[in-house]
Amino acid sequence: MAVRIRVGLLRSAVCIAGTEPALKIKDQQTGEVATDRETGESLYTVTVMLMEDGRAEIMKITVPQSGLAAGLKPGAMVRPVDLFATPWARIFNGQLSDGVAYRAARLELVAVEAAQ
Repeated sequence: MAVRIRVGLLRSAVCIAGTEPALKIKDQQTGEVATDRETGESLYTVTVMLMEDGRAEIMKITVPQSGLAAGLKPGAMVRPVDLFATPWARIFNGQLSDGVAYRAARLELVAVEAAQ
């Protein structure tokens, strides 16, 4: 069983969507769409730039279709809700690949205060 780690973001953290939500493909050869194991709902990925404590990180976050906020588009400020990280590793063609997969229950739009 994979280890899931809850990710807590600082209150000062800013997340900006970098891409439109893209349907996550489970099998590139067949075009099979990735779905949530429990609900069967289609999964999407959104690339998000996380800025926190003077650093910027690019994260690809998987979200179920129902967790995508209406109006989500590149440049929108978002807040990942129930964000988890799952470390992974695999050997492909004799080479080790590893990384961290991010999954959120939803991405909420963050209202930007109007300039005065």
